Amino acid sequence: MREARLREDVCTFGRSLFERGLTPGSSGNISVRIEDGWLMTPTNACLGRLDPATLSKLDLQGNLVSGAKPTKESFLHTSMYAQRPGAGAIVHLHSTHAVAVSVLADLDPDEPIPPITAYYVMKIGRLALVPYHAPGDAALADAVREVAGRHHAVLLANHGPVVAGKDLETAVYATEELEETAKLYLMLRGQRLALLPASEVAALREKYPS
Repeated sequence: MREARLREDVCTFGRSLFERGLTPGSSGNISVRIEDGWLMTPTNACLGRLDPATLSKLDLQGNLVSGAKPTKESFLHTSMYAQRPGAGAIVHLHSTHAVAVSVLADLDPDEPIPPITAYYVMKIGRLALVPYHAPGDAALADAVREVAGRHHAVLLANHGPVVAGKDLETAVYATEELEETAKLYLMLRGQRLALLPASEVAALREKYPS
C-alpha cells in the first residue's frame, strides 16, 4: 500500500538526515501528503529512530487520527501545504549552516542566500526569509503562509529551513542543497563573489520553476 511505503520512506530519509548530522537530537520534522491527510513525525522524536507504526496521521483538518502526538510545528507544514497544493512532502531541519545564515544581520529577506551555484537555483529557486517567531507560536504559521505561495523553500530567522517538494525525495534533496549552499556562503563571506549572471539565473528559474 502507498501509505505503508511512505511510512517507511519517512523513516529511511529521517535516519539518513540524522546520521549525517543534519538534524541533531530531536530537532527537525518531516511530513508527507496522503489521500486523506498527512503523515508527520511525532513531537520530540529523533529522526534517526523513527518507527513507521507510530508516525502521526492527521486528517485534512489537521486532527490526529492515529499514532503519536504530532510535532508541535505541524502548523508549519499544514500552512505551507495550504498554499502549495502540488506539494507532496515537507522537510524542516535545524541544520547548522542554514541556521547560521538565518542569524546573520542585514540579510535580504527576498534573497538571504545569493545565487552562488546553478544547482541552488534549480532546486531552491528563490529563498524567502521569514522573521523570527518563537517555536510553536501560531503567528509563525501566518508568516509562512504569506510567502509559501511564491516560495517552496523558506528560511525561518534564528530557526532553520522549511522546504516543500513534489515528493519526499525531492524535498529532502532540495533541503540538502540549501544546507550545502549555506555552508558555501558562510565560507565565502568577506570574499568577492562571482555570482551567476542575472540572465542565467532567470533562465534557470524559468526552466526549473519552484
